[in-house]
Amino acid sequence: MHKTVQNLIKIQKEIQSKINELNYKDYQPEIIAISKTFKMDHISHLIEYGHKHFGENKIQEAVEKWPNIKLKNKNLILHMVGTLQTNKVKYAIKLFDYIHSVDNLKLAKKISDEQKRHNKKPKIFIQINLGNEVQKSGIIKSDLNDFYSSCKELDLDVVGTMCLPPEGEDSMLYFKELNELNQSADLKEISMGMSGDFLKALEFRSTFLRIGSKIFGERS
Repeated sequence: MHKTVQNLIKIQKEIQSKINELNYKDYQPEIIAISKTFKMDHISHLIEYGHKHFGENKIQEAVEKWPNIKLKNKNLILHMVGTLQTNKVKYAIKLFDYIHSVDNLKLAKKISDEQKRHNKKPKIFIQINLGNEVQKSGIIKSDLNDFYSSCKELDLDVVGTMCLPPEGEDSMLYFKELNELNQSADLKEISMGMSGDFLKALEFRSTFLRIGSKIFGERS
């Protein structure tokens, strides 16, 4: 069994153990294997094992890696987890099933236009910059309700919210806040938790965990 598959199974066991400890019922998050920078010969072992959810953060890399693989494996679900520029939206719509990083009206309008053009409607997460960090994308939390309303008017399929907690701070504070914001907007999905803090994200019922290095190893 390949190391990546061993790592995934270990993570799945850790998740199940934590859910049992929390005594959460009817809760099973999805693991997005963040495969950015890794070649398909490294990723293919997980596909063969039956893993469905994969994430990329650069359009050009994803376009080079995934189209033929997705044609051969209809059950694969691809997530765009990085910053999406408006001039790349037409490629993203064709390839990705989820976009986790919608954070401005210009981008939302472009997605709306392209999903009509391609007759394909990806599921959308609104990215929130909970730490108000100037170097990070995301709307400020007070804008969530207005931005969500604008996205609905544009016929976007908004399913939830996403955050990247500030490095060096307790991510649980931000996971708790995102969970509360998600509930206030009556959204079902939450994209939070990465290799270093995914078990903490379970406490606040993250539905999509974005795990890269803990599956694939450190990136060069």
